[in-house]
Amino acid sequence: MELSELIRFLIVGLIAGWIAGFFVRGGVPRRGFVSKIVVGMLGAVIGGFLFDQLGVQGGVGFLGSVFTATVGAVVLLVLIRLLRST
Repeated sequence: MELSELIRFLIVGLIAGWIAGFFVRGGVPRRGFVSKIVVGMLGAVIGGFLFDQLGVQGGVGFLGSVFTATVGAVVLLVLIRLLRST
């Protein structure tokens, strides 16, 4: 992975984690800068997996990556919230 790809992945993760935070409150405590990036990056992996399993293309380019990562991040935060409430 080149440095430019890593930077893009971090930026997509930050944006996706930030957007997902608006949809799911209370998913991760202290949603700071780093936690938003981590949630977004994990969301990108989860979203990519889910879309692949459903046979759906999340989108192309930067905005498609953000969309896919945001969907995955929302799923991740909902799962975290469900696990924390039990």
